[in-house]
Amino acid sequence: MSNPIPDSIEQFARVVGPDGDEVLAEMDDYADREGFPTVGPAVGGWLELLARMVGAERVFEFGSGYGYSAYWFRRALPDDGEIVLTEIDEDELELAREYLDRGDFGAGAHFELGDAIETIESYDGPFDVVLIDNEKHRYREAFESVRGKVAPGGVVVADNAVAGSTIDHEDVRRLLEGESVDATGPTEGIADYLAAVRADPDFQTTLLPVGEGVAVSRRIE
Repeated sequence: MSNPIPDSIEQFARVVGPDGDEVLAEMDDYADREGFPTVGPAVGGWLELLARMVGAERVFEFGSGYGYSAYWFRRALPDDGEIVLTEIDEDELELAREYLDRGDFGAGAHFELGDAIETIESYDGPFDVVLIDNEKHRYREAFESVRGKVAPGGVVVADNAVAGSTIDHEDVRRLLEGESVDATGPTEGIADYLAAVRADPDFQTTLLPVGEGVAVSRRIE
C-alpha cells in the first residue's frame, strides 16, 4: 500500500528535526542500500525528542532490527540509562550492537535475541518509553504485555499506525469507526491495537503524521 503521508512533509520534518550524526548517516545508507525498513530520520528525531520530554531513563523496544530507532533513543538517555533491544534475527542484532558501540552508546544497552513478547516477561518496570514495532498482528499483545510496566507519564510509541506492508489507512479508519471491512491481517492488527489503546482509561493517544504514522500513547499520571 502507498503511504498517504506526503514525501514533502517527511522532508520538511527531517529538516526541522534534530540533526543526526555520522553513524546515523551510515545507518540510513545501509537502509537505502539493503531496502531495510526503518522509522527514518524524521520519526527518529521525534523518538529522541519524546524520550527527552519524559526524562526517559529506561526504554524497551518490541522489534529493533539493526538498532536504528534504538540509536535515536539512546542519544536522549543519561549516561547510566538503559535500553532493551529485541530482535529475532541474530545478524541484525549483532549489527545493532556494532552501531551502538560505534556511537559510544553500548553501555546500558541490552541485546535480547528472541521473541520480544516473551522477553518482556523477564524485565521489571517501570519503562519510560516503549516502542512497538514488531509483527503488526501482535501489536495489541505487545501492549498488553507491557502496559503495567509503563511509568506514569511515560509513553508507548507504535510505528506503522498509518502505512507499511499491506496496511490500508482507510480500512484502519473504517474499522475504528465500527464498519465491517475485508481488511488485510496487518491492517486489522493496527486497528485492533489502536482501538485497545484508545479505550484504555490509563492512556491518552494521538497520532503523529510523519514517516508511516506514529501512534503515541501517554500513560496518565
